[in-house]
Amino acid sequence: MNKTFNSLFVTLFGLGKIKLSGTFGSLVTTIILYYSFNVFNFSSNLILFILLLIFFYSFYAVSKYIKDSEDKDPKEIIIDEFLGQSIPIYLYEISHGTTKDADEAIVYYALFFILFRYFDVMKPFPVSFFDKNFKN
Repeated sequence: MNKTFNSLFVTLFGLGKIKLSGTFGSLVTTIILYYSFNVFNFSSNLILFILLLIFFYSFYAVSKYIKDSEDKDPKEIIIDEFLGQSIPIYLYEISHGTTKDADEAIVYYALFFILFRYFDVMKPFPVSFFDKNFKN
């Protein structure tokens, strides 16, 4: 049960096993957070609490997932995309609070999605340094 849950968790419920998984993981994250903030109007404190739970649990789940694997950086692990994409969106939301309109949010969410994917794929310095020297 725990192994299955960890596998589903780190692959975003299997999304990490499809082609372009990082892009789809980021897109799903963007959609989930848009709905959480702008449709369901969840508190930013509640969302932060959930993101922190996911962040801390991901260390455990990823270590268990790769424990018996030769590959210490499997491509199907996309929980990092979820967390990385969440950062600019969360910061945007808490900086704008309730003074934004939904159309403005969509434009910014799209911009955050495009920029995050660009930097995740291109890995400019210093990201490339850490990616090469500090796996996982």
